[in-house]
Amino acid sequence: MQIDVARVLGLVTRSVRNFEMDGKAASAVTLTRLYETDVDDLWDALTSKERIPRWFLPIEGDLQLGGKYQLKGNAGGTITACTPPRHFAATWEFGGATSWIDVRLAAERDKARLTLEHTAVIEDHWNQFGPGAVGIGWDLALAGLEGYLATGASVDHETAEAWMGSPEGKGFMTESGEFWRAAHVASGVDPASAKERSDRTIAFYRGEMPPDIAHPGTGS
Repeated sequence: MQIDVARVLGLVTRSVRNFEMDGKAASAVTLTRLYETDVDDLWDALTSKERIPRWFLPIEGDLQLGGKYQLKGNAGGTITACTPPRHFAATWEFGGATSWIDVRLAAERDKARLTLEHTAVIEDHWNQFGPGAVGIGWDLALAGLEGYLATGASVDHETAEAWMGSPEGKGFMTESGEFWRAAHVASGVDPASAKERSDRTIAFYRGEMPPDIAHPGTGS
């Protein structure tokens, strides 16, 4: 498995937004990037039960408005909005917590732009790990999507898991985590606090965190 780490991570624009939701402190991480395909094909890759496992994870459920879904070994939830081929939203229920994803597509010349926003109420996990807890996972997913769209070849999950433990894979986690640290600082968070959280999250993804440390609740 070969990934040009610097190029793939550099294609993504990342931001962190802090706000109040239903009287509680919340934060949203946003990733946006262009793909070398059209909106209809990108929509199908993101929403087809047959195609999602080719770049992400096996999925079960009813993939339509109001339907429930479950990603194997990861999040499940309910689809709360669906306007093909431009927009869908869903709850993201994982590890006993609920957050929310919002995905929008737009045509840009002969390409398609994907914007993914993941919103969560700020609780202990966020205070411990920061935006990289979901951001690194989504960076991995978007990289897998690019590879699939470019070649048509499905991701081999055993190969992908082995790659994550390789020096190249660990380098991906580190660089992604640093990008998310910078986005966290840009949102107004104290740089020292942002670094503490990103260092902790990078260590988790690199497999270097002691097992008694809380799981950050990966985004993908």
